[in-house]
Amino acid sequence: MALLVHLTPEKNARRIRRAGITASGPRRGVFCMPVMPSYVLSHQWLRELRRGGQRLIVAVDFRIPDDEPVLVGHYRAAETEMSAAEAVSVILHAEDARGYEILVPRSITPAELHRVRHVRQVTGWRYHPNAQGQPPCACPACLGRGEFKAADLRRRFPVEPPELTKPQLLAQLRNADDDDDLIDALYGLGSRSRGDVTDVAHLVDHPNPEVRCALASALHSYRGGEARRLLVRLTTDPDHEVRDAART
Repeated sequence: MALLVHLTPEKNARRIRRAGITASGPRRGVFCMPVMPSYVLSHQWLRELRRGGQRLIVAVDFRIPDDEPVLVGHYRAAETEMSAAEAVSVILHAEDARGYEILVPRSITPAELHRVRHVRQVTGWRYHPNAQGQPPCACPACLGRGEFKAADLRRRFPVEPPELTKPQLLAQLRNADDDDDLIDALYGLGSRSRGDVTDVAHLVDHPNPEVRCALASALHSYRGGEARRLLVRLTTDPDHEVRDAART
């Protein structure tokens, strides 16, 4: 009989003792790991599971027949169907067992339970097996809203660099090395507070229509008669995209 361990929030322990482990999730199964000589590898998913907001995780040990079909593999690769005994052997002999998992495609009955026990709550990895020593990814896919210290991690490890301030954008406009710098600065100014239109008015005759198009977009955030006159002028621009941007 294969001895496996399933990690679950402590609040489920009473129901599991009474009714077993219910197959759940889109794939309708029970995720687990073999009970291995390495405590850390056996419970490696614990810290990752706690990212979902659960404060206390418990381990549920259970046994299934050695010849029962299960799915096994690394979470980043396709899983393979084989017997439970073979799946345990695959993980035990893997060069790096971190990230492996077994899926039993059915519920576990109360008669198959061995015990429910408390485990150390700081075991395993978070984000991915090689995350130790690397800055975490703070994108929405890796760091969900409401996770522990999520706001702090987003401040410390922003996915995108901070937006340039208005003085920085004006400096970029004055010292632009190429048209791409001009375009970036104009679109940045268009999302800032209104300023002096004379800072950008000279670009109305720029030879690159992409620059004039960016200028037209930025001018909508400026007030005053001069900004309106420049927009009217751009509505007659030879380039249709510039004309559309001026009218928008």
